[in-house]
Amino acid sequence: MTDELLASGGARQPKREVVVGVSGASGLIYAVDLLAALKSAGVRSSLVVSAGAKLVAPTELPEGPKQLKALADVDYKDSDLGAPIASGSHLTVGMVIAPCSASTLAKVAQGHADTLITRAAHVTLKERRPLVLVLREAPYSRPMLVNMLAAHDAGATVLPAAPGFYHNPTDIGELIAGVTSRALDLLGVANDHAPRWRSVAE
Repeated sequence: MTDELLASGGARQPKREVVVGVSGASGLIYAVDLLAALKSAGVRSSLVVSAGAKLVAPTELPEGPKQLKALADVDYKDSDLGAPIASGSHLTVGMVIAPCSASTLAKVAQGHADTLITRAAHVTLKERRPLVLVLREAPYSRPMLVNMLAAHDAGATVLPAAPGFYHNPTDIGELIAGVTSRALDLLGVANDHAPRWRSVAE
């Protein structure tokens, strides 16, 4: 697929793009699966990996951060506040932070945009685009619950990494897909990444 698509009126429009932020919580496999699913759907991905995520990556991914970068169309340093995705004039479908740590949640909820991940999240909210926070930490402390409500009120969707079991998953990949497919739905990205309720044989 080319980088541009022709709109019905003949004007050239940018290819659909999703920003994927990866923060320093356990569960980087969600980001891997999400990036692969976006690629399969023909949606461009812009990746930002936090310093914390880079510390976690070697313990969870065989190839470390390289495994994430290999699936992304472009990747930016979390310190690069001059990246295109730091501006609201850069058009995207929306953003997912997967996994989303308690610290990143707090910054997003309070509008503290000191990194590219949190700046891109702020931009996504102010431009009224979908922002999905895939929380992986548990149990929830009171500050986390307060920050989840604040993020919700600001326009974000809090999506805990809590897969369903109604489709009788047989491996970890199916459990992961159950969450990432919901993230894609929330972004408006058509997909059949995981079975849907009542779509499985009874």
